[in-house]
Amino acid sequence: MQGSANLNIMIKAARKAGRGLLKDFNEVENLQVSSKGPGDFVSRADRRAEEVIREDLMEARPNYGWLGEESEPVAGKDPTRRWIVDPLDGTTNFLHGMPHWAISIALEHKGEIVSAVIYDPAKDEVFWAEKGMGAWLDSRSRLRVSGRTDMIETVYATGLPFGARKYLPASLKDLGRLLPVCSGVRRWGAAALDLAYVAAGRYDGYWERGVQYWDIAAGILIVREAGGFVEPIRPDTQSLMEDGHIIAGAPSCFEKFAKIIRTPE
Repeated sequence: MQGSANLNIMIKAARKAGRGLLKDFNEVENLQVSSKGPGDFVSRADRRAEEVIREDLMEARPNYGWLGEESEPVAGKDPTRRWIVDPLDGTTNFLHGMPHWAISIALEHKGEIVSAVIYDPAKDEVFWAEKGMGAWLDSRSRLRVSGRTDMIETVYATGLPFGARKYLPASLKDLGRLLPVCSGVRRWGAAALDLAYVAAGRYDGYWERGVQYWDIAAGILIVREAGGFVEPIRPDTQSLMEDGHIIAGAPSCFEKFAKIIRTPE
């Protein structure tokens, strides 16, 4: 399956940045790390990866806007298009030597994600999608969400707030309702890969409160193009950019799953 010129640019940039991150990951004990806040760290590797991606994308499409985790947003000369980038989703895993982290790149057109790439350098897996073209793993495998219908057989992913962040009580209540009726919940610390795994049928669903838009932008399209649902947790929220409370899953079990997560506190 061949993608568009924009998609090929995105994959090339992700792979280039991934090579640098892998080199740093293999020498993780030598990384110089600075604190962004309690439990939230940014490394020199993270910033370098964003610089590599930004240079490649903006050179190829200089009129597009930019939204990245580690830099200030830029309004492009073309106001309808912008890149949305997380150069290292799963920074804590990376810094602890755990090989579960990813690069996430999305292209937004008129407020809608139209192209998406999530690259896992440690496993050399490229999840990608374009609007109306389906979702794919590398170029060989079409992605399809899970078809499981029995809740007790399903496995879900989530992100749990660290420290004393305000969404921790709600997240613990979610777990209390969901764990008794499913096969398990995983907290692997990389929202982009959580969504990619939903698209691949490895997870049956994913939810998280207060996640950043650059973490989930690419995954939103990949899940939808794989046949899944992605919605705000709060039904009265118009956009996932508003508060980052997201729920995603396969249609076969989404209604039951969403009912549990959306139970009033």
